[in-house]
Amino acid sequence: MGDRPAIREGEIALPHDPAARTDAGLVFIGRIRSPWARGNCPKNISKARAEKPDTWIELKPEFAPALAGLTVGQPVILLYWMDNARRDLVVQAPAHVDAPRGTFALRSPNRPNPIAAATVRITALDGARIGIDAIDCFDGTPLVDIKPWLETIDIPPA
Repeated sequence: MGDRPAIREGEIALPHDPAARTDAGLVFIGRIRSPWARGNCPKNISKARAEKPDTWIELKPEFAPALAGLTVGQPVILLYWMDNARRDLVVQAPAHVDAPRGTFALRSPNRPNPIAAATVRITALDGARIGIDAIDCFDGTPLVDIKPWLETIDIPPA
């Protein structure tokens, strides 16, 4: 894994890089475009929405036909690959919580498979370019999938 950043008090890292033990392959279907980079990226999508950023998806042209049926104004779920995240932390100590927590109890990008999910609203559809209302990832982040958000499926039971 090369030079790993120091861990915070209470954190636990695996002795190996999970990326070195892959079980499957992924195809990135495009890239997310945003004004964000290390140092100015909002911590979550609600903070990103407050900034009203110019954000969009650049889909690979061969996947443009897969957008058929989506409409402007529709919410969709984006799954994206946080390619700059650590993959070895199993316990993390973020500054905003009172004690270390397991990785699966956090929305941190640092996880064995750095997949992030965000529900966004489509603001424009123009060929392989999809405008979205906001996103909380660095410019150029690889996009794994787009799924329609469906109220009958995506709202947990009471």
